[in-house]
Amino acid sequence: MARRQTWMVAAGGLAALLGALWLALVWFIPGDEDLAAHAAGELQGRLGVPVRLGALHWRLLPVPAVVLEDVATDQPQPITVKKLTAYPDLLALLQRRVILDRVELDGAVVPQLSLRALDATPRGAAAEAGAMPLARFVFRDLTWLSRHGVAVVYDGEIDFDPGWRPRQAVVRRPGFTPATDLTLTRQGQEDRWAAHINVGGGTANGEVQLQTRADGRLVLDGQLRPSGVDVASAVAAFNRKPVIAGKATGNTVLSAQADTLVGLAQSLHTKTVFTMGASTLLRFDLDKAVRSFGKDHAGQTPLDAVSGQLATQNTPRGMVTNFTGIKARSGALTASGQARLSNRQIEAEFAVDLVDGIVGVPLVLSGPVDKVAVSVSGGAVAGAVLGTAVLPGIGTAIGARLGATLGRLFDSGPDRQPGKAAPATPGTAP
Repeated sequence: MARRQTWMVAAGGLAALLGALWLALVWFIPGDEDLAAHAAGELQGRLGVPVRLGALHWRLLPVPAVVLEDVATDQPQPITVKKLTAYPDLLALLQRRVILDRVELDGAVVPQLSLRALDATPRGAAAEAGAMPLARFVFRDLTWLSRHGVAVVYDGEIDFDPGWRPRQAVVRRPGFTPATDLTLTRQGQEDRWAAHINVGGGTANGEVQLQTRADGRLVLDGQLRPSGVDVASAVAAFNRKPVIAGKATGNTVLSAQADTLVGLAQSLHTKTVFTMGASTLLRFDLDKAVRSFGKDHAGQTPLDAVSGQLATQNTPRGMVTNFTGIKARSGALTASGQARLSNRQIEAEFAVDLVDGIVGVPLVLSGPVDKVAVSVSGGAVAGAVLGTAVLPGIGTAIGARLGATLGRLFDSGPDRQPGKAAPATPGTAP
C-alpha cells in the first residue's frame, strides 16, 4: 500500500512538473506571427537581403520544433526553401538561449549568382568560436543552380563541433550510379579533415586544412589523389557533357583565401596533374579535322594515352579552366597543346602530327562550347606536303611550321578565321 502511494505521489509530481513545463514554454514562446516577423528580420540581418516567409509555426509535441515554409530571398534569382524544421535544445530554451539540436532542410534551390549578395559576413565572426549554436544539419533535395542554369541535386548531413567546425560532413548525389559522394572527417580538434571522395567509379582521397589568420582571414589548402576515375561518368554526375572518356589518375592541390566561407568557395583554386590510358575523344575526329582544313570534325578519336595539367579558378564571374602541357597519342596521330575555358567560351591551340607524314599542323578551336569553330592552317598543310617532296621526314615538319608561320604573317584571311579553310595550293591535296 505504501509502495502504491509512493508511486502515485511520484506520478502526480511528474504530471505537475510536465504541466509547469508546458505553461513555461507556452509563456516563453511567442505566437506564430511574432515568430515569423522576428525570423524574417533575423534572416535579413544575417543574409543582407530581404527575406519572405510563406508560413511559420511552432509545436511542443512530440518534441519542440519551429517550422518555416516557403522561404525566399528577394533577389532576381531567389534562393528558395520549401521547408526548414529547427529542433531547439529544450534546456537552453528554458534559459532563454537558442541552441539547436538539429535543423532539417527539405527542398531548396540555391542559384550560384545569388550567393554574391549574401557574402556580407563581417570579420570577427570567429569571436563566437566557443559556441555551438547548431549540432546537426540535414539537407535533402537541395538543388544547386549554376550561373549557366545547370541544376544539380544534393543530399547530405553535417555534424558540428563548436565554432561551426564540421566534425563530420557527407554530401552525396542521390540516385546516381556509380556512387558519387564526399565525406569529411575532422582530425581530433584540429582544423584538418580527412577527405574521401567516390566519383566515376574511382576515388579521390586526401586531406584539407583550414587556417584563420590574426586578421580573421581564412586560408584553405589541401591535396587529393584521384585514382581510377572514369572522367565521362564523373562529369555526367554533375549534369555536364563530357569531352573525353577514359580513366584518370593523378594528384590535385587545392587552395583558397577569403574573409568568409562563401568567399572561400568563390576563390577556390585547384591544380591537377593527370594521366589517362586508353581513352576516347568524344564528338571530335582530329584526323578528319586536319585533313578537311577544319571543315569537318564530326566523330571520335581513339587515344592510347593522354597527360597534362588541369587548373581551375573560381571567380565571382564563374570558373576559369586551363589545360596546359596536354599530350595525346594514338596509333593514328599525336597532338600537343593547351586550352582555356571561361564563361562557356573555349580558346585552344594544338599541334597535330599524323603518321602519314603531316607533322606539326596547328589546330585552333574557338567560340562557344556548344558550337566550336575549328581552324586548320592551309599554309601549314601545304608546307608539309612540299617539305615531304623536297626532304622527306624532317622537311615535312619544317614545311608545316614554316607554312603556318608565313600564313600568320602574311595572310589575315581564311587562315586566321576559325572554321574557314585557306584555298588549297593548286596541284596539292590535304
